[in-house]
Amino acid sequence: MDVKQIAKDTAKTLISYLTYQAMRTVLAQLSETDPPRALWLQQFSARQSFQDGEAYLRALLAERADLAYRIMTVREHLAAEVVDYLPEMARTGIQQANMEHRRNHLERLTSATGSLPVTHPEAGSFLQNLTSEVE
Repeated sequence: MDVKQIAKDTAKTLISYLTYQAMRTVLAQLSETDPPRALWLQQFSARQSFQDGEAYLRALLAERADLAYRIMTVREHLAAEVVDYLPEMARTGIQQANMEHRRNHLERLTSATGSLPVTHPEAGSFLQNLTSEVE
């Protein structure tokens, strides 16, 4: 497992997502203040992929640098506001989701086991103890 590469890939994905969110923010602002530019940005963004936020910005810079700079400014602001919270939110979210998946899986196992005869009596009591601990 290459942790550095995973971190780089995660950062790239996060940057692309923040680029997308910045575009949505700018699009919402333009919809209220300058509908023709909002329509242009919406059409441009429909043609471009956000898989790579940097490629999206390069393409936008080539066509409408003013909008690209605005999106970059909003993206930077979003990053400053959001990134500090991400490590704890990601850890907590993953832990809670994993616990929920494990609990659901255990419930499925115990409900399936409950309808089958128990060949090892200690296995049945083990599963009962485990379910009561989860609850």
